[in-house]
Amino acid sequence: MPAHDEVDRIVDAWLRERPDLDFAPLQVLSRVARLSKHLDRARRAAFGESGLEPWEFDVLSALRRAGSPYQLSPKALLQQTLVSSGTMTNRIDRLVERQLVERRTDPHDGRGILVSMTALGRERVDAAIATLLVAERELLDALSPADQDRLAGLLRKLSLDFDAPDVD
Repeated sequence: MPAHDEVDRIVDAWLRERPDLDFAPLQVLSRVARLSKHLDRARRAAFGESGLEPWEFDVLSALRRAGSPYQLSPKALLQQTLVSSGTMTNRIDRLVERQLVERRTDPHDGRGILVSMTALGRERVDAAIATLLVAERELLDALSPADQDRLAGLLRKLSLDFDAPDVD
């Protein structure tokens, strides 16, 4: 394993040019950003094998995680996918066109709508998550299970503030 990665080279160059600055944040966050790009590529490939776009996987996986009968309100989907109402409406429309979801009237509220995953949607999301997990395991191969647990804990600690619900 090389003693220095690309981030080390970048930080060393900055330190040479600007020794007056503390580049410690780059040591962590530049690596997170670079890893994010590798993860994005792996996810796009995994989803592509199942005929899905990343945004389609996001919506379908929210429905799948909801459990049988695999349906949620558009508002619940908004909360899980962090997109605007207009974007979600567009996404649902496109998923309906592809026969991956259906819109149904909420039986508990005749004015409400539920988005329900079709059998084809379930088949696609199940295949995508299985492929994704193989790809993600490969990305983490360099770390022992203990290191993976430690890293997951540190990233959780860092992300807690970002994941906190917005209070209006």
